[in-house]
Amino acid sequence: MNNEWLRGRAELGLAALVVLIGGLVLVNTATLETPATVNVVGPRVFPTVVGAVLLGIGVWLGIDVLRGGHGEPDAGEDVDLSRPSDWRAVASVGAAFFTHVALLRITGWLIAGAVLFWGVAVALGARRWLRAAGVAIVLSTVVYLVFSHLLGVSLPAGVFEGVL
Repeated sequence: MNNEWLRGRAELGLAALVVLIGGLVLVNTATLETPATVNVVGPRVFPTVVGAVLLGIGVWLGIDVLRGGHGEPDAGEDVDLSRPSDWRAVASVGAAFFTHVALLRITGWLIAGAVLFWGVAVALGARRWLRAAGVAIVLSTVVYLVFSHLLGVSLPAGVFEGVL
């Protein structure tokens, strides 16, 4: 395929991804095991609707791009495109995320979440590391309490099992 033909059609990649995700949702929904006692509206209805909508949006976006349509950049965007990407910050945020994943089952949400929030704050330029740690601990605790006590979603307690 000619690279010149693809120039200005970057949205085709997004369209293909949306079609792929919609197709995967439909395929996985078709193989979903349902009990025999299921009513007309069973567990396959909503995933089927979501998959079909994704498939339709992806096809529509692809056709629109092939006809010359393209997304307009946000006029209020404050990104300076003349500056290079900050790959150090991206790597630091990734390291904070993977550390969070590694710690989650061992230490529980409170500690792993605080490490995640602190790591992202430092990666994005927080200069007062101790204050960032305090805010991260408070934020992690609030998230844990909201999810576990208000929403009924259990997050791993880890070392705090039985305390909270």
